Amino acid sequence: MQETLKLFSTNTMLSLSLNVLVAVVVLILTIIISKVAKSWIKRLGLSYENLDDTFFIFLSNIASVVIQIFGIIFILQRFGFETTSIVALLGAAGLAIGLALQGTLSNFAAGIMLIIRRPFKQGDFIQVAGNMGTVKEISIFTTELASLDNLQLIIPNGQIWGSTITNYSVYEKRRLDLRFSVAYECDIKFVEELIGQMLGSDARVHVDPAPLVKVDSVEANSISVLVRVWCDAGDFFGLKLDLI
Repeated sequence: MQETLKLFSTNTMLSLSLNVLVAVVVLILTIIISKVAKSWIKRLGLSYENLDDTFFIFLSNIASVVIQIFGIIFILQRFGFETTSIVALLGAAGLAIGLALQGTLSNFAAGIMLIIRRPFKQGDFIQVAGNMGTVKEISIFTTELASLDNLQLIIPNGQIWGSTITNYSVYEKRRLDLRFSVAYECDIKFVEELIGQMLGSDARVHVDPAPLVKVDSVEANSISVLVRVWCDAGDFFGLKLDLI
């Protein structure tokens, strides 16, 4: 009987020692792997200048925590603990947090899409969610614009991704349309020639496509003349004001 108990005690100690050794090895490997993954994800973000570093820093922290959780679950299983309830508890906690932070997570997901798809970048002039301005910063949750009168606009990314984005900085050329009212008694041909001469003397107006000056419509008290020209995107607003 004593020999049996002694043998059982010896086997138990050997099994416990083996489990402890495996747990220590797994813990060390988990820490090393989590640090390597965290560092690699951060370097990946820094290697692309057009991507937001904030996203990769956040992602690296998440990856590190997830790897450590899997390591802890493996160790608990090694010692015979039932981990099904722990996994279920983590899932329920994640669901509760997700519901509580639904709006924040929506902005986070939209921020990821903006970083990946890149519909605009820092320095672009855009119109989005009823706001117009120059992009100053694109973060995970919000985007900062500088308005035309140099006011800071902080817009949640969820609103940006869910609306139409007009980017005025993508294409090098823009078309400018203006309409002028001309009295009935005026010589329309003379008006068209006069406007054409003015357009020809402005170096900002492109010759290809050629400017268009034609009667657009006939109103009750005047004739509407359409002026359509192409110009560099940077000259658009100045040319518009000068022509008017």
